Amino acid sequence: MKLGIIGAGISGLSLGQLCRGSMDVELLESSSSYGGIAKIRTINETPYHLTGGHCFNSKNDKVLDFVFDEVLAKDQWNHVRRNADIFFKKKSIPYPIEFSIKEIHQFDADLAFRIVRDFFSANRSKSSNLGEWFKSQFGETLANEYFIPYNEKIWGMDPFSMSAQWVHDKLPVTDPKNFLEGLIADGEDTMPHRHFFYPKSGNMTTFHDALAKNLKIRLNSPVGKIEKRGAMWVINEQLEYDHLVFTGSLKKLPSLLKDCSEEIVTAAKSLKVNPVSNAFWSTKGRETTWTYFPEEDSLFHRNIHIGNFINPQTNHSISEVVGNVSPETLKEEGRKVPYLNEMLDHHYAENAYVVFDEHYQSVVPKMKQYFEKNDLHLLGRFGEWEYYNMDVCIEKAFELKDKILRVC
Repeated sequence: MKLGIIGAGISGLSLGQLCRGSMDVELLESSSSYGGIAKIRTINETPYHLTGGHCFNSKNDKVLDFVFDEVLAKDQWNHVRRNADIFFKKKSIPYPIEFSIKEIHQFDADLAFRIVRDFFSANRSKSSNLGEWFKSQFGETLANEYFIPYNEKIWGMDPFSMSAQWVHDKLPVTDPKNFLEGLIADGEDTMPHRHFFYPKSGNMTTFHDALAKNLKIRLNSPVGKIEKRGAMWVINEQLEYDHLVFTGSLKKLPSLLKDCSEEIVTAAKSLKVNPVSNAFWSTKGRETTWTYFPEEDSLFHRNIHIGNFINPQTNHSISEVVGNVSPETLKEEGRKVPYLNEMLDHHYAENAYVVFDEHYQSVVPKMKQYFEKNDLHLLGRFGEWEYYNMDVCIEKAFELKDKILRVC
């Protein structure tokens, strides 16, 4: 059986490796290199991640065993402890914020009191939107002072008009017992990326190369047309596959598929994706792994201190801004951050974050059901239109492999 996979990012490469021993697998990649949004450039012996800052860890033992036993051995990875901070009220406090109330109390005792009071009185019931979810989980004060403005900044829209579906395993949600432990002791969150792995080579491409090993990948092969002819999928009028997996943009898929339902074509037009502009900087050095900027007076929403992911460490950071921002504006914004020195490079990514807006819950399930009914498999952040990290992309590849092999 021949399996075609459109897209050679982490999702496509992972599925390719998982199915390689059971099927004839071929990947089609539109660009000149694989890796998807996890691609990097190397500058001054430091990895510059062009879209976000990608590292690896997982709570799923199957994913960990696959990566460390079959792809890149565990002794080829650095084990890094997350040491993030938040620039909050002109002060640097540890991340996550709900475990940093003692630090907030040092410069604003009244704010700390209101955070604690509202956290314990919050009604943790089911919420209809993201803004209400923040209030129900963290209380009015912490939601209004931090979570709502920060998320409005990174999504470019009002959290009260967004779905809260994406937050599972994305935010270090704590319960009252753990919150209390953070107040009186040294409580920590349980997020999988509290500790993470980064290749000892100092280059995430090492992992991409290991994932791509022995795979048949057609680079520079954009897909312009997808058609079902009998039992076979036909790509660009010439390539034929028994099974087809799409890891590209769900928003663009209906325009590629011959005879796609007009309802689905219309539904796809309502999907929203946010672009990201970022810059690569030489710095005065930071001890933290990344820094969040929730407040309006900073254009940046996050700085990733990528030089601390590798050994030996280097003084370099990546700044992120949602939207298409000019290099001149990035430079100007960088002058406001004391530890940033020279901007060495910049990049604009048209597709970075899928947006969970008011259309999401009505549109995305309908589209997924349509393509599943037509035996066209979806996978990955953009294929499934989900806010997946690298580990979840691999986990979903496992699930899809089992599904495909059951019908072979």
